[in-house]
Amino acid sequence: MKLEIISKAPLTANGSPPLLFVHGAWHGAWCWDVHFLDYFVQQGFSVHAVSLRGHGGSDGREKLRWTRVAQYVEDVAAAAKMLPSPPIVIGHSMGGHVVQKYLELHAAPAAVLLASLPPAGALATTLRIARRHPVIFGKVNLTFSLYPLVATPELAREYFFSEGLSDETVQRYWGKLQDESFLGFLDMLALNLPKPKRVKTKMLVFGGEKDAVFGIDEVKATARAYNTEAEIFDGMGHDMMLEPDWRSVAERIANWLGKQEHGER
Repeated sequence: MKLEIISKAPLTANGSPPLLFVHGAWHGAWCWDVHFLDYFVQQGFSVHAVSLRGHGGSDGREKLRWTRVAQYVEDVAAAAKMLPSPPIVIGHSMGGHVVQKYLELHAAPAAVLLASLPPAGALATTLRIARRHPVIFGKVNLTFSLYPLVATPELAREYFFSEGLSDETVQRYWGKLQDESFLGFLDMLALNLPKPKRVKTKMLVFGGEKDAVFGIDEVKATARAYNTEAEIFDGMGHDMMLEPDWRSVAERIANWLGKQEHGER
């Protein structure tokens, strides 16, 4: 399985473990390369963003519909194995779910969850979407394709972005979105949920006040499951790494990682 991995190295390393970024549903490694990779390289981190199989430039597009979350976890493990030391893992949305499952089996220096799918799964989100867009949700189940949920720029804005992002920028990001695994969706719904008690890694958990995918209560539930407190960013939508105020999220992560290096909470 050939995986697309976008890697960048700093001119002067800060001594921290490498960072491995894991994207969410419908996205690819590209979403981290807009802002985050360059920002963290400038802070002295070695950074790597993987496109899970069937996404971006990775192999497996023809089998995407039937790809399991466990296979995504294998992709993260394969990417991590290529690095000189175990990476700090940073996951967004579905990628947060994959990171949680990865940490059940693998050690990591630290982890960050951005607008992550909660350990309880995607049922609450699914019911909200079904009530709001019953026709689209029906099409998803008839075609075994999740693309109808993001088939227009208007839907992409509704789920992923705040009003502060320009229409032109939303259009550009929407053009990069793709289909997602239907079987992976079922795993996140109920078939393969995270087991937080198996995870010992220190965790940072973020959410957006305007997130239409996972609400504040769900973000807080995720944080509680990992014995930490959620941090909610005012006015921010689901795609925290692409939002106008992305830098505040990146700065907070970099600050927290610096404290981990010095043994602080």
